[in-house]
Amino acid sequence: MPERLIEDLQPRPRLWLGSVEFSAFEPRNGRMQRYIQHRAALAFGYAGEYVSSGRAATLVLHRANETLRITRQLDAEKRLRDRLQTLGFKVATRQSKALPESAGDIFELPNDSAWLRFILNELPGLREQGWEIEVSDDFAFDLTPVEAWYATIDESPERDWFDLELGIVVNGERLSLLPILLNLLRTHPELLNPALLAKRRDDDQMLVPIHGYQQGKQRLMQVALPYGRLKPVLATLGDFYLRDPEGTSETRIRLATPDATRLGALQGLPLQWQGGERMRHLAERLRSVGTTSATPPAGLNATLRPYQLEGLSWMQALRELEVGGILADDMGLGKTLQTLAHLLCEKQAGRLDRPSMVVMPTSLIPNWQDEAARFAPDLKVAALQGAGRKKLFGELHRFDVLLTTYALLPKDIETLRAQPLHVLILDEGQFIKTPGSKAAQAACSLNARQRLCLSGTPLENHLGELWSLFHFLLPGWLGDSKHFNQQYRVPIEKHGDRARLLHLNARIRPFLLRRSKEQVATELPAKTEIVQWVELNEAQRDVYETVRLAMDSKVRAEINRKGVARSQIIILEALLKLRQVCCDLRLVNNATAPAKGSTSGKLDSLMNMLEELLGEGRRVLIFSQFTSMLGLIEGQLQQRGIRYALLTGATRDRRAPVKAFQEGALQIFLISLKAGGVGLNLTAADTVIHYDPWWNPAAEHQATDRAYRIGQEKPVFVYKLITRGTVEEKIQRLQAEKSALAGGVLDGREGGDWRLQDDDIDALFAPLPGRKKAASARDAER
Repeated sequence: MPERLIEDLQPRPRLWLGSVEFSAFEPRNGRMQRYIQHRAALAFGYAGEYVSSGRAATLVLHRANETLRITRQLDAEKRLRDRLQTLGFKVATRQSKALPESAGDIFELPNDSAWLRFILNELPGLREQGWEIEVSDDFAFDLTPVEAWYATIDESPERDWFDLELGIVVNGERLSLLPILLNLLRTHPELLNPALLAKRRDDDQMLVPIHGYQQGKQRLMQVALPYGRLKPVLATLGDFYLRDPEGTSETRIRLATPDATRLGALQGLPLQWQGGERMRHLAERLRSVGTTSATPPAGLNATLRPYQLEGLSWMQALRELEVGGILADDMGLGKTLQTLAHLLCEKQAGRLDRPSMVVMPTSLIPNWQDEAARFAPDLKVAALQGAGRKKLFGELHRFDVLLTTYALLPKDIETLRAQPLHVLILDEGQFIKTPGSKAAQAACSLNARQRLCLSGTPLENHLGELWSLFHFLLPGWLGDSKHFNQQYRVPIEKHGDRARLLHLNARIRPFLLRRSKEQVATELPAKTEIVQWVELNEAQRDVYETVRLAMDSKVRAEINRKGVARSQIIILEALLKLRQVCCDLRLVNNATAPAKGSTSGKLDSLMNMLEELLGEGRRVLIFSQFTSMLGLIEGQLQQRGIRYALLTGATRDRRAPVKAFQEGALQIFLISLKAGGVGLNLTAADTVIHYDPWWNPAAEHQATDRAYRIGQEKPVFVYKLITRGTVEEKIQRLQAEKSALAGGVLDGREGGDWRLQDDDIDALFAPLPGRKKAASARDAER
């Protein structure tokens, strides 16, 4: 047959892609391991025949009527091979059954991520350049393109929930992402960790298997979802996985109305939205809550500072959105004033067509009456206290603001529950931190359009207290107590789970407004905190060691029987006795006080301090948790002829001692920590002394804030009297850990990991320095 020589035919590159799954022995763990290999084969097509680098330079092809002798374009083949290698491919050195040997020169990429990037980013370009692409049926990266993303919202007529569906469109079919991602999260739980998720680049892709229809037949396909879109979707849907980790066949999730804030994470995505205009508007408003400045109401006899105007705007925005919140400003920043301004706005707008109610500790009733009369005289206020309160029950609707107490609320609940309210406010909201208490249950049963909490310390001891407040404000929004403990309290408090802390912060952020003095009240003078170390005298040291040994034995026995968690009462009892020894021997039952000499090194130090402070003209507040200790301090002051004011739970007229101190008639004010923690404005003071510390820093801070608050014009010095080497010194460490936990949740900082463990018990009941040898010998004998 005639021959024809072809010397200028350009090769057409063919890239054949394939995968193979196999098992091999893994020496590191001594087990058979499953592997998947991916390979690419490069061949060059000449007149329908494909050759690779091992073939002759001239290709002979026999046709029906002629023989073709084709000269291969080796330089062109090299350029095509180089092009493939610039994309990261290297010649495969290991054998593989992913492709037949005749497929061409075998290449590989270093890892799955490189293969995925090549398929998504480079392969389309090769096709455009004329490369022939052949894909084996078992190729692991055979992807179906995602045509669009969509979001559908179905709002409920009741307005307290909505259904959300997020999905993708593949081959013209809408596929919900919820079951797809729930299955994915079961195998990749790290996707719920915001810190790990944030490390992923937005253009990184994740392969997700889906069941869909292609050419009329259902088959398993794969789609690549970019992390840039997955991150906000997972932030929105992740909670649902936590509630239902076993997965679901449902295509939608039901969310509470306050969860509309989650829709904000989706706003930047190119989604096709269907329905939910009201919810999306609510989400936008919740994101910008408080950013629109409200106008102070006419008739408010005060000029609101900028942060106070922000607080008013925040409460007004929440009222418009029909949700509640916690105003958690530091003590002394004017929470009462901001709330009165809010109520006055409501009255002037004509919305106060039913009374509002403020529930508070009994000691705050006079404070609210005074401030309402001073700042908002247009409000009609009625205090429901004392035996005469029942005379007002028939005319509650005539008032703008009703004042009652946590103690009286359960007693009057039948009457008050029947009265619809406009705004229900809990001042010192931490009083309902125990959800099973009568006060908490009564407050939750009241009918109000809006609910607010005022509290400088919404979190004192544990996250369960925060749940109780939100159970009052937005029932069910943080789940039930069991769910909250599982998903937040245990991970954060016991395991220091920062991801869960950040998640909780994101949920509560729109509904909690917290400002510290350092943030907003720059006009306040400096506050200096000083630890004043004191020594036990010899009599105290002897009693301390005796009590310590007895209590240590008692506590250890209780822990051995019940464990640390169920031994809290006996531990607190033991710590109480040791603290009393540190304060004064006369506080301890059966303690033998010396016939002569001092009963307290700390009391001696305090009197020496007062002599110096009074000489400098200082005005001093002295706080103690023990009213009996205040009685002992009184005795010392009386012996020295020093006049003072006293405030305890037994004080009936709180205004008189406050007025005497504020007006300068007295230089010293003795206050019990419980009675003086709220409702006092003592800006005449420039010195605060905490006689005895306790683990709860919030209580001490509230006491300090009696002096360090708006209106203070002098620097404030805060002294903590701590007996060195005793349980009081150990309590300082517990205080720091408690503060870290509260700060982590309320301020958005990383939370502390506070828990009482065996080493804490060892530290709290350690012997005094200098007596360890003797104590060790006695402990050994026991």
